[in-house]
Amino acid sequence: MPERKMLIPDSRHPITIAPHPARVEVRIGDAVVADTKAALALREASYPVVLYIPRADVDMAQLRPGSHASYCPYKGEAGYFDLPALGATGANAVWTYKRPYDAVAAIAGHVAFYPDRVTMIEHPAG
Repeated sequence: MPERKMLIPDSRHPITIAPHPARVEVRIGDAVVADTKAALALREASYPVVLYIPRADVDMAQLRPGSHASYCPYKGEAGYFDLPALGATGANAVWTYKRPYDAVAAIAGHVAFYPDRVTMIEHPAG
């Protein structure tokens, strides 16, 4: 396997991570998969914002280890989970970086959901 290249975020490819101000619920139909007031918003270059949710706020019993893996030179190796309740569309619907690179270390212990496969509801802070 060729060596993986690690890149550091910079002005050409910025990455910022900040607490998300709203409470976030992730649902599949009526079932709540996650509910948190501690989501992190990762903004990377021109990509859409990705919300990373602490595993402690996810009903991990609704997830199954997926078969997919991917690599981001800015974040590291990603592993995936399936959402069986979604059937075939639930395959690899959730991802995580178990050991993210130092520049994005804050997302360790968090998962992200593909927003086109689940319902994400943001409740205003307050």
